[in-house]
Amino acid sequence: MRFEVERKFLVADDGWQAGVTTRRRLTDGLIGQFATGNKVRVRLDEGRAWLTVKGERVGLGRPEFEYEIPRADAESMMSLVCETCFIEKTRHCVPYAGLVWEVDVYGGTLTGLILAEVELGHEGQAFDRPPWLGTEVTGDPRFRQSALLRRFGDEGRRVTPEEVLALPL
Repeated sequence: MRFEVERKFLVADDGWQAGVTTRRRLTDGLIGQFATGNKVRVRLDEGRAWLTVKGERVGLGRPEFEYEIPRADAESMMSLVCETCFIEKTRHCVPYAGLVWEVDVYGGTLTGLILAEVELGHEGQAFDRPPWLGTEVTGDPRFRQSALLRRFGDEGRRVTPEEVLALPL
């Protein structure tokens, strides 16, 4: 088990693109989410598939368990077990000041959103903010992937950060 501590931000401009070192397409399917905040998801990228179990949040962190699984099993879970909408995104890795930022450009039902995350060693860890970083949305329930899918998953149009911020907390 690892304890994941991450911070999430809106992206203010496209200055991050010049620093991209790797990118990969991801598809996430939500298997279950519980009132405690725990969730189970299945994820696919171009070469792997895995299950992730995330525990209840404690401050900025939460326990996380990941298990690689056969791709065929993941595809079956997505079609038979997951909720109907999926998260589609391209994750871009952008090193900056000793940390690797993950800039997620959403596609599919959430086209229009771009969010940046950074994983930290502990909650109090200081870090330099890249100049392309916007408003912090860590802990904002409106920016949780499951909430985004529930609100915008069937609309078939671009989603803007301003729309998400205008939603009630």
